[in-house]
Amino acid sequence: MRIGLNVLLLLTVSTMSVAQQNLKLWYDKPATKWVEALPIGNGQIGAMVFGGVENELIQLNEGSLWSGGPQKKNVNPDAYKNLQPIREALQKEDYQLATDLCKKMQGYYSESFLPLGDLKINQNFNGVKPTEYYRDLNLNNATTTTRFKVNGIEYVREMFISAPNNVMVVRFTASKPKALTLDIDLSSALAKTVLPKGNNQLVMSGKAPSRVDPSYYNPKDREPILWADTSGCNGMRFQSNVKTVLKDGVVKADKNGLHVFKATEVVIYLTAATSFNGFDKCPDSQGKDEKAIASNLLLKAEKLPYAKLKEKHIVDYQNYFNRVSYDLSNNLTDKNQLMMPTDERIKSYSKGAIDPQLEGLFYQYGRYLLIASSREGGRPANLQGIWNKEMRPPWSSNFTININTQMNYWLAEQTNLSEMHRPLLDWIKDLSKTGSVTANEYYKAKGWVAHHNSDIWGLSNAVGDVGDGEPTWANWYMGGTWLCQHLWEHYSFTGDKEYLRTKAYPVMKEAALFCFDWLIEKEGYLVTAPSTSPENEFKINGKNYAVTTAATMDMSICWDLFTNLIEATKVLNIDDQFRKELIDKRAKLFPLRIGSKGQLLEWSKEYEESTPHQRHASHMFGLHPGNQISAINTPDFAAACKKSLELRGDEGTGWSKAWKINFWARLRDGNHAYKMIRDILNYTEKTGGGSVGGVYANLFDAHPPFQIDGNFGATSGMTEMVLQSQELYSDDEQPYKDFYVIDILPALPDTWVNGSVKGLRARGGFEVSMVWAHKKIEQIAIKSVGGTAAKIRYNGKVLDLKMSNNQTQTFTSTDFR
Repeated sequence: MRIGLNVLLLLTVSTMSVAQQNLKLWYDKPATKWVEALPIGNGQIGAMVFGGVENELIQLNEGSLWSGGPQKKNVNPDAYKNLQPIREALQKEDYQLATDLCKKMQGYYSESFLPLGDLKINQNFNGVKPTEYYRDLNLNNATTTTRFKVNGIEYVREMFISAPNNVMVVRFTASKPKALTLDIDLSSALAKTVLPKGNNQLVMSGKAPSRVDPSYYNPKDREPILWADTSGCNGMRFQSNVKTVLKDGVVKADKNGLHVFKATEVVIYLTAATSFNGFDKCPDSQGKDEKAIASNLLLKAEKLPYAKLKEKHIVDYQNYFNRVSYDLSNNLTDKNQLMMPTDERIKSYSKGAIDPQLEGLFYQYGRYLLIASSREGGRPANLQGIWNKEMRPPWSSNFTININTQMNYWLAEQTNLSEMHRPLLDWIKDLSKTGSVTANEYYKAKGWVAHHNSDIWGLSNAVGDVGDGEPTWANWYMGGTWLCQHLWEHYSFTGDKEYLRTKAYPVMKEAALFCFDWLIEKEGYLVTAPSTSPENEFKINGKNYAVTTAATMDMSICWDLFTNLIEATKVLNIDDQFRKELIDKRAKLFPLRIGSKGQLLEWSKEYEESTPHQRHASHMFGLHPGNQISAINTPDFAAACKKSLELRGDEGTGWSKAWKINFWARLRDGNHAYKMIRDILNYTEKTGGGSVGGVYANLFDAHPPFQIDGNFGATSGMTEMVLQSQELYSDDEQPYKDFYVIDILPALPDTWVNGSVKGLRARGGFEVSMVWAHKKIEQIAIKSVGGTAAKIRYNGKVLDLKMSNNQTQTFTSTDFR
C-alpha cells in the first residue's frame, strides 16, 4: 500500500515543526571564554559574539585573511635525488635510513589563517548588575540575540552577517527612549591604523605578515612571525569599515573610536575585505583594491533599512538551512532538558540524561556552521571553519588534508548543501596546479600531488621546513588523491555531467597519472613507496618508524580514485584506453589483508603498533569515506574493520570520535554509532592540547583545542545512521555498473525509537524523506532531482526505483515485507 505524497509531507512537516522551533543555543550569562561565544558568519566574514553586558566583544575574521603569498618554487631542488635511495632502503627494510632520506624531500610549512580584529562596544551601567539576562544563537534564522534589563530598562542587541550584502549588522535597542550611550572601538593584533571618517565611521587598514610559522615550530634562530619578505612579495592588505546609523541621539568620532549619546536605536554596519587576488597572485603587488571593496559594500548596505537587510539575510539563509529537518524529539522523556541553558544541558547529557532533541540540535548545528563558513566565491572551511582569534592558531588553522579538510565536507552533499561544497571543489582545482609543480620538482612525476598540509595559496609540498618535519605526518603523499573523491562525490549526488566533464574529470585524471608514476611493482603487486599511514607509527625492535611500503590507506585511496575514474569514463563515454589501464592497475594494487587478531592490517605487514589507540584510523578508509569495504558485499573485511575499531578503542579527539560514528554506521551497528555520539557530546572546558575530545559550552568540537571537523563529521555520521547510498547494485559484482542502493535506516540505534528526516540527499540524484515509529518505517518519499533509476533497500529487501526527473515515489513498511 502506498500513502499519498501530500499526506506524507504533511506528517513529516508536522513532526518537524516542534523540533525546528527549538533550534537555539541559549545561555543565562555572557561568555567569558572564546569557546563560550557564539559563531555567526557568511563565508566571508566570521564573528564570535560574547554577549557581555557593559563590555561586548565581537571577535572578527575575514575568510581570505592569511599570512604569506603564493607557493615558492625550487625550494628543495635536490629533493628528487633521494627518492630512489629511499626505495632501496625500504627494499632492505632499513627504515631509519628511509626516514632520514624522507626528511630531505620536504619543503616549507603552510601559512596561517589570521584574525581580523575585535569590535568592542562599551555600555557604562556604573556597575549595576543586569537582570533577566539571556543570549542565544537561533539556527532557524542565523541571528544572535543578547537581552537584559538594567534599572528597569530592557536592552536588546540583535546581530547577523548577511551573505547577500556581505555585511555584519548589529542593532541596539532600548525600551526607554534615548537610553543608549555607547563607545565603539575597532582593533587588531595585525599591523594596522584605525582612523575616524566623518562623525560616524571608523576605518581600519592594515597588513598581514609575510610568514607565520606554526605554533608548534619554534626554531631558535628565527622569529616566528615575519612582516617583510625579501623575496619581493609582502603580506596581504586588509580593510574593515564600521559605520553607525542612529534613530535619534548623537554620534561623534575621534582617535578612540565612535561615541554614541542618548540614542533609542543604533545600527552598526561592518564590512571587511582583503587584497587577496587568487592563489597565484602576490597579495601586495598584484592584490585587489581592498579599500574600494570594503567601502562599496558599506555604501550599498547602508542604503537598505535594517528590516530589509535582515529579511534578505533570512531568505537567503533559509533557502539552504530549511531543506533538511532531522527530528528525534518524540523520543524525549524529560522535558526539563528543554528548559536548561545549553551549557547546563550539555553537562546534564554528559552525566547520562536522555536528550534526543539536543542530538538533533547538534546535527543541525553542523549544517549551520557549514553555511556560515563555506559559501560560493569564498574560501573553503579550514580547521576552525572561519573563526580564529590567534596570531599563531593551532596547526595554523590551515587545510589539513590527511583527514580534517575532507571531513569538513562529508556532510555537504548528503545534507542538501551542495552549494557549500563548491569552495572546496574550486580550491582543489587551484591545488592541482601547484601540485603539478610539486610532482615535477620533487618526484619528476606526471600529474599532481599534495601532501599533509595546505593553505589559501595551495601549498602542495611535504611540509617540514626542508628537513625539520617528522615523516610521520609531513611526508604523506595521498592528500590530493583523496581530495579527488570530493570531485566525484559532487557528481554522484548531483548527476551534473557537464561539471564532471569540464571540471572534475581533468583534475581526477591528472591525480591518477601521478599515481601511475608513484606506484612501483613489488612481488607482482603495485605498491606505494615511500608510504606512511597518517600520523601513526609501527614498532620494530623497540623503535618507532613511519616510513614503509604500501600502507593500507594509500592502496585504498588509489583504488577509490581508479574506481571513480573508471565509472567517469563510462558516464562521459571517453578515454577507452585510459579506462583499460585503470582497470589493469587497479587489479594489481596491493590488496587488503587481515591480521592474526582478525583486524584489518594498517600496513603491508603485521607490524606491532606503536600507538594501539591512535586517534587516526586511516587504514579503514575503504569502509568510510570509501566504499571498497561493505558490511553486505565484503563481510570478512567489514568484520576486520570492526575488530580494528574494537582494538583501537572509542577514545580519541573530537574529530576521531566523529569519524567513528561514520565507521560504525557503515558497519550497520547503530548502537555503537550512538555511543560515539554520546562520547563526542561530552562537555569539556579543556582548551589546551589533549587526546580526549568532546564539545565546549557553545557546542564547538573540542579536539581539544577547537577543531570544526568534529562538528561536521558528527553530522555526517548521524546522516549515515539513517541513510546511506555508497553501494552499487550489479549482478556481476563489477562496481559502478548499474544502480546506487539507497539504504533506509541502516544503523538506527535502539534509543531513536521514533523520528523523521526530510530533504536528505542520496547518490544518483535523489532526495529522501522518511518517518519511522517504534523503529519501523511508516513512510518514505524519494524524489528524483536528476536521477532516473536506483535500488531501495530496507529490512533486508531490495526494490527497484525507476522514475523521471522531479517525480516522487512513496513507500510504506508493507512494501518491504
